[in-house]
Amino acid sequence: MQKNVGKMSINYSPNFNLRKRSFSKVKYLIFHYTGMKSEKGAIKRLTNNNTEVSCHYFIKRNGKIIKIVPDLYIAWHAGISSWKKDKFLNSNSIGIEISNPGHEYGYKDFSPSQIKSVISLSKKLKKKYKIKKKNILGHSDIAPLRKKDPGEKFPWKILYKNKICLWHSLSEQHCKKLRKIKLNDNKKFYKLLFKFGYKSTNKSYEKIKIYKNFQRRFRPQIISSTVDQESYAIIKSLI
Repeated sequence: MQKNVGKMSINYSPNFNLRKRSFSKVKYLIFHYTGMKSEKGAIKRLTNNNTEVSCHYFIKRNGKIIKIVPDLYIAWHAGISSWKKDKFLNSNSIGIEISNPGHEYGYKDFSPSQIKSVISLSKKLKKKYKIKKKNILGHSDIAPLRKKDPGEKFPWKILYKNKICLWHSLSEQHCKKLRKIKLNDNKKFYKLLFKFGYKSTNKSYEKIKIYKNFQRRFRPQIISSTVDQESYAIIKSLI
């Protein structure tokens, strides 16, 4: 049952670990899109005990925020996941679902109201749990072989300007000069990409999936299978 508490409404999900975690365990903030046809259907799925999925916060299309699972309980949003040496990130993360049909059902721009709520909520959680910028990630960062969300339309650069997450230091002019110029040695790029935090692999088709998700986040203008000079310059900047 949904109820309102101040500016935030509550619609608790039964899908979480019963054992409470300590305050210091919260290390990551993970963004998702719902990837469903309807907002109502997404909320229903996240609060249905038969689905075994949930999140901590849900941001509606109109920007209103619903609390789904209290912060200090482990919600089931990340699944099989990793970042650097950490695995199964449900245990040490807070998950935020943002209403959007996603790539499968007509991916939309996030609404101005949603972006405003993402910024406001992220700032509060970042400050409260002392979450580092480098640990504010997308589902596609921590599960790049399975997921594309929150996708190339998610406003990472705006979040960076609000001192929430990481972004590269290269100018748009410099990036355009390097764009589409093929990198001769891909090994250099992937070595830095895996060092940055993405899942390490030797399989070519997996590398391409990971590379595409890197682009969705840091170079959304073009998503290509070919590693170019711009992508290499961006990862060097981030490292």
